[in-house]
Amino acid sequence: MINHLFPTTTVGSMPRPQYIKDMIEYQTINNQTTQFQNTIDRIVPFIIEMQDQAGIDIISDGEWRRKSYIGVIADICSGFELTIRNVNGENQTWHTVTSKMIPKNPGLFAREASTIKKYSKSAIKVALPSPYLIAERMWDKNLSSNIYPTRKDFTENLIPILRQELIKLRDEGVSIAQFDDPHLCLFVDPKIRSKYKNPELEIQYSIDVLNRIVEGIDGIKLALHLCRRNKGRSGWIAEGGYLPIIPFLNNLKFDMIMFEFTIPVAGDESVFLELDERFDIGLGCVDCRGEHIDTPEEIVSRVEKALQYVTPERITLHPDCGFAPGSAADIPIDEAFSKISNEVKASMILRSKYQR
Repeated sequence: MINHLFPTTTVGSMPRPQYIKDMIEYQTINNQTTQFQNTIDRIVPFIIEMQDQAGIDIISDGEWRRKSYIGVIADICSGFELTIRNVNGENQTWHTVTSKMIPKNPGLFAREASTIKKYSKSAIKVALPSPYLIAERMWDKNLSSNIYPTRKDFTENLIPILRQELIKLRDEGVSIAQFDDPHLCLFVDPKIRSKYKNPELEIQYSIDVLNRIVEGIDGIKLALHLCRRNKGRSGWIAEGGYLPIIPFLNNLKFDMIMFEFTIPVAGDESVFLELDERFDIGLGCVDCRGEHIDTPEEIVSRVEKALQYVTPERITLHPDCGFAPGSAADIPIDEAFSKISNEVKASMILRSKYQR
């Protein structure tokens, strides 16, 4: 139980050394799952210890087992076909749903958490992809419609699968289950909203499916992470403040919403005045994309902007996004360590200043 102000966390993913990236790609293509898991079990304690050494209060396993934070659903269920997509001029492997999903590896997220418990006494957070996001990325009209005629059909079938994963996380004693949905956050951008016939209906549906997953499940804190896509050194996708989606977020049956506020296109923190006061706020106050390592003082100044509108008791500190949401992401691990270490130092400064 964390009883001090300004607790710290990461969003989830941490940079992977090149040999782990190679291992992930090899096992994805060659289906060497058992061998990979036996090896990664010996490696993950390193990234757990790194967060503990930095002083992070709520830790993850760095998502080192995952090819991506979205594609992990293909590790839980059959029904996905590995395809090749050209992304920014490079060929990347990608899973697409092509047959009926059947859980082949249920409880994967809980097993991730059980490993963390072996090596750390810190509070644990595990991230899951939202069903709306999975459907946006892994349903293809040409390849998927024979089994799931529409993207919505696919989304609906994801709900009971993710619900069972959440229950297993709760039973494992995980402190926070964090659902990731950067696609929802893209609706802050008027250019992106203009591409949809009814963007408000899309936003509301993305909230509705999350509420249906968590309905009636207690004993675990629920968080939603929002960001404008993380392109690493290349930046982000959507631009604009959060105001267009706040009325929909207020319908969310979660405990915390995690926002990014380090990048210049995120808008003004005054938007928190429109957010229901029942929500705790995850404040993205550490840059996860650029080379600059935020100083503790820079991080403190960002948090204090939010404190003009939010009480200290509601705020948790974290980077804007994960450092490596995809296994190919290329942020140096020592850079990430410096950034989360300074996040902790900033939290201590804030605590000494605002602790009553």
